[in-house]
Parts: sequence; C-alpha cells; structure tokens
Amino acid sequence: LIMKYLQVMTDEQTLVVASGHPLGLFRSRPDSPRVIITNGLMVGMFDNQEEWHRAMQLGVSNYGQMTAGGWMYIGPQGIVHGTFNTILNAGRLKLGLGPTEDLAGHLFVSSGLGGMSGAQPKAVEIAGGVGIFAEVDASRIETRHSQGWVSRVTADLEEAFRWAEKAMAGKEPLSIAYHGNIVDLLEYAVKEGKRIDLLSDQTSCHAPYDGGYCPQGLTFEERTEMLANDRAEFRRRVDESLRRHFSLIKELVGRGTYFFDYGNSFLKAVFDAGVKEVSRNGRDELDGFIFPSYVEDIMGPMLFDYGYGPFRWVCLSGRHEDLVKTDRAAMECIDPNRRGQDRDNWIWIRDAEKNALVVGTQARILYQDAEGRMRIAKRFNEMVRRGEIGPVMMGRDHHDVSGTDSPFRETSNIKDGSSITADMATHCFAGNAARGMSLVALHNGGGVGIGKAINGGFGLVLDGSEKADRAIELSLAWDVMGGVARRAWARNENALATSIEYNHKHQGTDHITLPFIPDDALVRETVEKALNGRLGKDA
Repeated sequence: LIMKYLQVMTDEQTLVVASGHPLGLFRSRPDSPRVIITNGLMVGMFDNQEEWHRAMQLGVSNYGQMTAGGWMYIGPQGIVHGTFNTILNAGRLKLGLGPTEDLAGHLFVSSGLGGMSGAQPKAVEIAGGVGIFAEVDASRIETRHSQGWVSRVTADLEEAFRWAEKAMAGKEPLSIAYHGNIVDLLEYAVKEGKRIDLLSDQTSCHAPYDGGYCPQGLTFEERTEMLANDRAEFRRRVDESLRRHFSLIKELVGRGTYFFDYGNSFLKAVFDAGVKEVSRNGRDELDGFIFPSYVEDIMGPMLFDYGYGPFRWVCLSGRHEDLVKTDRAAMECIDPNRRGQDRDNWIWIRDAEKNALVVGTQARILYQDAEGRMRIAKRFNEMVRRGEIGPVMMGRDHHDVSGTDSPFRETSNIKDGSSITADMATHCFAGNAARGMSLVALHNGGGVGIGKAINGGFGLVLDGSEKADRAIELSLAWDVMGGVARRAWARNENALATSIEYNHKHQGTDHITLPFIPDDALVRETVEKALNGRLGKDA
C-alpha cells in the first residue's frame, strides 16, 4: 500500500506513515515533505519496553531502529565509517597516535558480527589495525567471511592471538573472527596476560533478555532453546554472564586497556544485572557510568561538537558508475589540510571504491560538517542538472550531531543536565519539515532501546532543480547547526568555537545564542565584597 501511494501521489500531497501504517495522502505544497514518518512513539507513562512490546504485538507500533524505519538504511557500510572514525580517534586520544598515523601494530577486541557489529572487522583493517571479534552464531561469521569483511576464522583462542600478534609485529592489518563467547575470550586474555589496546562490545544489549546477549557457557543453539523454553533461567544466566564480563573488563582496564561502551547499552545492561558499581554515583544511571561511551569520550568532542556526522547519499539510478562519479566529486569538495577530521574523511572517500563497501543499494556514507555537506550536496545537484548522473537521495544516519537525544549515546557528552531531554531531536525533525526536506522521520528507541532515545532523520531528493538548491541552503545548515548550538549552550568547548565561527560567517541571517562563561574568581570576589559590605567583616 505504501508503494502504491508513492506511485500515485502528486507534488501537492504528503504521505503520512505512523509506525508502519500508511494513514493516507493529505494535501500539502510542493515544498512540503512528500513523506512524514513516525515509529514507536509512546505516551510517557507507557514509554517502556513492556508496554511497547504489547503495542507491537497488537500491530499498532513498530521499532523504527535508527535509519531503517526512516528509509535510509544502506547496510553495514554506515557503521563501518563510524567505527573507523571511532577507533582511529580512540588511538589518537589514548594510544598516542599522531594526526597522520593509523592503528598499525595495535589490537582492537570486541564482539558481534551481525547487521551492525559486522562492520567492526572491516573498519579495523581500513584503519590499519588488528582485530579479534567474538561471535557465537556461526552463520554470522560465514556471512562476513564470504563477504570479505573478516579475513580469518578460528574457534581456537591460542590461534587467534598468535595470528594477531604476528600481524601486530609486522604492522599489517588483519581481522579475525573467533567462533565463541566474548567472556571466554576475555578470560583467556586475562589468564595469559595478552595485551589488548582497545576494547568494546557490540552484542545487542538493548534487548539482552530477548536473545541479544548470549550467556557464557551456552552455545548459540542452546541459547535459542533456553530462550524458547525457560526465559527465567535464561535471564538469570544473562545477568551472571554480564557480571563476569564486567569484572574481566575491569581487570583489563587496570592493566592499561582502553574500554568504551559502543552505544549498545552494554553498561546499562550490566547495571540492570545488579552491578551498581558500574554507575558513577553507585546508585543510579543519572550521572552515567564509570567507563565512557564512545560518544562521551571520542565522537562527541572530536566530531559532533564540530558538526561532523554521518551524512549519506543513494544514487537513485541504481548505476554503479554514478556512485563512482559522486565519490570523486565529494573528494574534490574536501580540503584534507583543513582539519584532521577532513583528512580522515578525504582518505575514506578516496579509498571507498577499493574497500568494496556497497551492499545492495548504490550508496555511500561520509562524515562531514555543515559546510562540507552543503558544498557536496550543491555539487551533486549541479551534476544532476547537467545530466552527468541520475537523481540522488541525500540523507544521514539518525546517529548524528542533532538528530538524536540519547543520554547513553549521542548526547552522553552533554553535561549540563539536558541529556535526558528530547527537545533537540524534536526540533530537528520539525525544522527539517519546515525547510523543504523530501522526507522526515522521528523514532523512539533506536540502538539503545525503547524509552532510552528519540531520534530522527531526513531524505532530500536532488533532482537538479532550483527547489533542491533552496532546500540545501535552508535545511542542511539547520540540520547540523541546531545540534552544535545545543552543545555550545552546554559549554562544550569545540561546539562553542564552531558556533562563534558560524555566527561570524552568517551575520544577518543566523545567530546562535552563546553562553556567558563566568569567571569563578570574580564571582567569589564580588560575593565576598557584597557580604562584607552588608554584614560587616565580623559576620
């Protein structure tokens, strides 16, 4: 039915889709969104996994995830680029890598080779490093291996580390799939004194009791059987395994490993398993956890605060040669000497074809800031106008500067207390609808689970028209800088600098409100003078 509506609608109608249900076509204007989508939005007191699951079973709600429910999912390529940026910048922050160095000679260990986590081995090789990735589902390993996204496979931990250490010594990139449980892998590393530089986890901990996390001691088949026949015992085993998993991470961190939560609610799952010491205040999650999320330490300050995030495009012609042309054009729009972030992304797009990242749709992802996104979008629209390529659908991951409010992930480096609010994602969605986007979407949940995030995205058809040019000018800057403005108000240093520069360049059209940062010494001195003058020196 949705496909039928899309085929018959005019440019003076908007299709409204509520949690997968097409409400119908409604009269609008040519510069209105052609499609408005919402997924999984729940009224406050019912905004939890249990109530949402009931609504889902009734067929009145669905899980939009991040980009999937907003019609912009392009396969695991998206998270390959995000993981590439994350581990490369983690190396710079924690391993002393210079701005032009990669991860050669360093080991990254994690778990999961599924739809999202399967990007990890590809990313570590592109970043020049070595990785070992635990996965209990043999079919997942086979998929990634046959796809060429993981280089070697073993069920022997001694062999896995032997391969890794040889590659590290030769500073050669290598990815290894270990068929087994991540807890077993970490126990081996602790017992044998193995060096792990970077450590994370990408099991589906937003739903650990629904099969997203396989407990230690169970095969994948045993896990599936227990999940079907004894959910109470399965839950007990998950909690036990999570507690052991956490204790091993603590031990490795004490030996010099850098661990980060990769946005899958792993630390929240550990807390829910009864480990209160994982929370900073020892009581609840309000002050975060003792280990950082990747946004809190890496992506937030080094990318999001500057406005860099994962925008993407799809060549609607379906022709691979169009994608190659857009890759080349995007590369020409980036100055690799402007910032380190630009150099990383220039290299990414330069090597994108060689790295064979496309799975299905002729699409590409590229981290850029507001200025870069606008420059590239204008170039693409001009290429369409000249007939050099077919139409292009521009979009982005919801996991971006402005699109998602999530205290455990995207907004975890916002420390003014507002990380638990959902104003930014809602404003982003509404503002994009008002500025000419072709599609706008707003979801509950995403990668961290129902009730833990509100996230939104967009689609913008570049058809070579002047209308598309106007939408690029109005909407792309808003889509990015609304989030930078919110981060600046939270006193994030890099966001403040970016906002000041933006205000200078856009005088007369845009202006971001900047906080006045008080001088603590001056405040104390003024208060003391006031008190002394009013109460006397002996008061």
